[in-house]
Amino acid sequence: MNYPLLNVFFTTMWVFLWVMWFFLLFRVFADLFRDDSVSGWGKAGWCVFVLVLPFLGVFVYLIARGKGMGRRDIKQSQEAEASFRAYVQEAAAGTSATSSPAGELTKLAELRQHGDITEEEYQRAKDHVLAA
Repeated sequence: MNYPLLNVFFTTMWVFLWVMWFFLLFRVFADLFRDDSVSGWGKAGWCVFVLVLPFLGVFVYLIARGKGMGRRDIKQSQEAEASFRAYVQEAAAGTSATSSPAGELTKLAELRQHGDITEEEYQRAKDHVLAA
């Protein structure tokens, strides 16, 4: 087989550029549908533009809205991190509150206050928690 090294290089380069192009295209669509400031008609217009004239559409999108893409990425990352931290704190607080004697006594007091358990049941459960 006669395939010169320079042709291998160019073929590899074109495949790499083709893959990069698809990543860029998916990134534009993801950013477009993540942005709440664009109306439905605006999103439809951008989609038609990018699908009918893919190269021009993506480049125009990057020029027109590229600066906001970074801001939206940062905002989404910060929201995800805040949500994760809140979940971890909630899970940690829920675990420690139910497993600690103080948490269990608080729950018992709330049950007694709402009338879900009687005073005798409260005293028995309180003695059991304090004995453990």
